[in-house]
Amino acid sequence: MIRKIVTFIVFLAASQWTFGQARELINFNTDWRFVLDDDLTFRHAGFDDNVWNPVTLPHDWSMGFDFGADYPAGNAGGALPGGIGWYRKSFSLNEQDKGKDIVLYFGGAYRYTEVWINGVYLGKHINGYLSFEHDLTKYLNFGNKKNVIAVRVDNSLQPNSRWYSGSGIYRDVRLEKRNPSHFLRSETFITTPMVAVAKSTVRVRSAIKGQGVQAVLKLIDAQGKVVAKKNITATKGTFDETLEISQAKLWDPKNPNLYQLEISLLSETNKVVDELHYKVGFRNFKFDEQTGFFLNDQPLKLLGVCLHHDLGALGSAFNKSAAKRQLLIMKDMGVNAIRTAHNPPAEELLDLCDELGILVYNEAYDMWKKRKNRFDYNIDFDEHHIPDLISFVKRDRNHPSVFMWSIGNEIREQFDSTGIAFTQEMSKVVKELDPTRPVTVALTETEYEKNFIAQARTLDVLGFNYKYFDYDKLPIQFKGVPLIASETTSALQTRGVYDNLHDTIQLWPASSKDKYVVNGNADFTVSAYDNVAAYWGTSHERAWLEVKKRDFLGGIFVWTGFDYLGEPVPYPYPARSSYYGIVDLAGLPKDVYYMYQSEWTEKDVLHLLPHWNWSIGQTVDVWCYYNNADEVELFLNGQSLGKATKNADQLHAAWKVPFETGELKVVKYQNGKAVQEVVKRTAGKATQLGVKVEHERYAVGDQTDLYFVTVDLRDEKGELVPNQDIELTFSGDSNSQILGTDNGFQADLNGLSRPTRKTHKGLAVAYVARQDITKGATLTIKSVLGEQKVTLK
Repeated sequence: MIRKIVTFIVFLAASQWTFGQARELINFNTDWRFVLDDDLTFRHAGFDDNVWNPVTLPHDWSMGFDFGADYPAGNAGGALPGGIGWYRKSFSLNEQDKGKDIVLYFGGAYRYTEVWINGVYLGKHINGYLSFEHDLTKYLNFGNKKNVIAVRVDNSLQPNSRWYSGSGIYRDVRLEKRNPSHFLRSETFITTPMVAVAKSTVRVRSAIKGQGVQAVLKLIDAQGKVVAKKNITATKGTFDETLEISQAKLWDPKNPNLYQLEISLLSETNKVVDELHYKVGFRNFKFDEQTGFFLNDQPLKLLGVCLHHDLGALGSAFNKSAAKRQLLIMKDMGVNAIRTAHNPPAEELLDLCDELGILVYNEAYDMWKKRKNRFDYNIDFDEHHIPDLISFVKRDRNHPSVFMWSIGNEIREQFDSTGIAFTQEMSKVVKELDPTRPVTVALTETEYEKNFIAQARTLDVLGFNYKYFDYDKLPIQFKGVPLIASETTSALQTRGVYDNLHDTIQLWPASSKDKYVVNGNADFTVSAYDNVAAYWGTSHERAWLEVKKRDFLGGIFVWTGFDYLGEPVPYPYPARSSYYGIVDLAGLPKDVYYMYQSEWTEKDVLHLLPHWNWSIGQTVDVWCYYNNADEVELFLNGQSLGKATKNADQLHAAWKVPFETGELKVVKYQNGKAVQEVVKRTAGKATQLGVKVEHERYAVGDQTDLYFVTVDLRDEKGELVPNQDIELTFSGDSNSQILGTDNGFQADLNGLSRPTRKTHKGLAVAYVARQDITKGATLTIKSVLGEQKVTLK
């Protein structure tokens, strides 16, 4: 078994929509029509679809419904419908496009996707999380005669997922016009064999379709300066070349320095006939079985979270600015890595991670041949797992953020000998396509003799989920293999809810014998104190402390960064989304967010919980997360209640306080000097709304940019009101569209695409888009407190 994995990699991100004049990429997301129905006559070019609904992609049809108990996906699948839907789009091509290769590229559609062009069947795509393309060239019309694309998406076999999958063409679609001679993007692979101060190298391998044999490679720095250039000749339709530079700026989470690689294919007359652009990041990394993970020769603890693919009120319909919001909220907390649980992500998510400096543990499968749901990927595994794995690795291997491949999560074949052959087969495939990154699986069996996936002895890193009490035996059981905590915690919380604390962590449900918690909260909430977890998990503090003190664990991946649709442990319906997140579904942090921020960042953190609206006679557990201080002191109405500290086994200060109306204040001291304070006051009844609009930080510079509008309730003095909720109605003018609303409450059954939302614990969020990004827009918020207008610039 490999004792140490050392990898020197270049990281790249394919540019999104334009590759210059030689290769034309057209955003194909607009002017589609949709119907939730099924009839094969819909495939015909002459079918009249005028009565269908106009939609813009990405599109998740399930989000158009209220949550319901009777949908076959169940509340584990998000309590929303699947079904079969059809999409159609008409388009024209110029006569000048004759002779080009014209391809339709889908970023992803869930689940089974069949495509027709002008009535001709092009094929069926099986994997709902992978990109795919169809060559339209032979079947197209040019000039005045229209072309018609018809797409049938089938998500009717339910249940097929342990979480909410979404339904429809939920990622971007583009039309590519390529000259007959062009690069094969799937065969392009770029690495950095050498990363050093004196010299760094970029190795570029690619293949060419057609007659072009001359190519030019350029490496361009962030200031636009060409730092390396090479003219090459491609013999036999392939090339393998190297560029050299000195004093390369390295890529890492704090400084994600990127270069641009430009690959140009030339005709005999030196005309550019094709061009690809990639982003290049220089770094080296290694895993060591004793000392963990190293990036650029420096030790780096992987501070990670697991993220599902939905974007809250948008469902699975990918939006780059919404994804950027999620990633930046995580990065502000101190995250330097994410795990794409448990499926290939949108390519644009990886682009963002490249740019923002977030390492990606990229995962392919949640199951192999042994199922977790009746209709999950197990029914397609035999025929498709190798082609899908090849597609996955080739698509994502040129991203700077991707540092490790996972071929499975909690795979049931780890418990029998079939796991050996499957692991060996898939590991071999991945390493043939990309020998520069380690391969892993997220495991649960901590006894080597019972773990047949580990016994395959082809994995470079072993991930273990939960069971922190077994950590110390892992280096003994699995000798010579680097280790990570691939999934931890599974603590449960509802933002803004505070129940009486118990002396020990409460397990909801208590064991595998119970499907749901017994004697939980009648309102389907869970306390936001870090004191409740699923029976296989533990608190956030405990999970982090156990990884923090073990150098041999390369890092932690917390389950989960955000709440997500589906899997609402510990409750049955009407609960319909998860309680696991450090941040709620609406993007509002729960209190434990600040525990991580105090541990994972150098920012000055001082966070006091809970609110200060209680009843006389109640004794309240008061907690404080802090850092960069020796101690903290609590005051109630000016009277000191004593100083407190956190310690090696508890990452918060705590007091028990008899409630009095007034002001609760915590002061942070360093070297005896007060350096920071936070105050919470008893609030009166809500008399006004507070509105915060976030846009610029999360913008990506295109038509899809969103405005995230957070509304809170305030009393006449401007204090936040945490114990009163009212209904809000959001409406836009002619240049704005309400895409969704949310309040983070896991059992709110009002559909998330609706413009009306009741606040939860005094907060709600609206997702708003401008139709024309060159013009302003006005948002109106109506409630019993009156009407408020907000300008969106």
